[in-house]
Amino acid sequence: MYKNVYKYDEMKRQEHMAVRENVGWYLWTHQIVAVNGADACALLEKLCTRRIANLPVGKERYTTLLNEQGEIIDDVVVFRLEENYYWVSTLFATDLLRWIGQNKGTLQVSAENITSQYHMYAVQGPGSRKMVNLLTDEPVDDLAFFSFARNQIGDMPVMINRAGFTGEKLGYEIYVAAEKAEEMEAALHRVSEQTGAIEVTEFQIMAWTLPTEAGFYYMRDLRHTNPLEVGLEKGIGWDKDFIGKEALQKILDEGAAREMVGFTVEEPDAYIQSHHLGSPGQAVFVDGQEVGRVWKFVYSYVKETNIGYILARKGALKEGDRVCIHGYEAVITGKSFL
Repeated sequence: MYKNVYKYDEMKRQEHMAVRENVGWYLWTHQIVAVNGADACALLEKLCTRRIANLPVGKERYTTLLNEQGEIIDDVVVFRLEENYYWVSTLFATDLLRWIGQNKGTLQVSAENITSQYHMYAVQGPGSRKMVNLLTDEPVDDLAFFSFARNQIGDMPVMINRAGFTGEKLGYEIYVAAEKAEEMEAALHRVSEQTGAIEVTEFQIMAWTLPTEAGFYYMRDLRHTNPLEVGLEKGIGWDKDFIGKEALQKILDEGAAREMVGFTVEEPDAYIQSHHLGSPGQAVFVDGQEVGRVWKFVYSYVKETNIGYILARKGALKEGDRVCIHGYEAVITGKSFL
């Protein structure tokens, strides 16, 4: 009989709930592409669906990148470090560099993969501010969400970013030179003893259970979708040009054909295939007709139930609906479970 790989794993539970109830930390280095030059902003405006020109130095912005068909090819965070110098945080630096090369034309801009130069440690949860303040020379109390600032931890120059991939109201990311990783981890372990923090070691917790509870996506959840289908239309710069705008405008005018919805399954040991693990996703039927596929299926330690997303035909599933998925009763919900 299939046993739930999350529900009965006490280490996973402990690491997950440390973030929800106190503080958890872990190495979570995305790839970083540095974009520099007089036309850096113009290039990013062309690539990104959200406006970049009005992003102040010291702030960052989450945005999608589209192909000419309006499909999401990446979702990134753009940091503005200087007037003409940006970091783009991505999981696909090689693909991003290729896309930049194909689209920069005569723009005066350079792009470089600088991932190997930095490590990023996530410190997340209601106790994260206290923990970070025990580490840094300057307190981070006034650092606003999606803002970053230079700081110091011992003899290590660091960049502290208030953000995270967990859905916690308080969370920070510490960027430090890669050669300082051992020293940084020693400092994190030392302060963990004072704060009761736990090091998160399970990838499934970092990438799946924590983000899914908050309604967040991993990039593989977004492939072959467009922003209007997955609820990422907020902030799209319809008053500017960007790659894929014409196709996306057509989808907006005609209406998206699909939408992402949430669902829960109370049966603890339900076995349901999901797209995020490489399958097509379990089919979802209403009145004998397939209306969608299970896009993600994990466990919520906060709700003590199985949760997930379905990519469904628009309007086919409404909150409160009960459907049968692979023999298990599921209830349709919103995408956030916190």
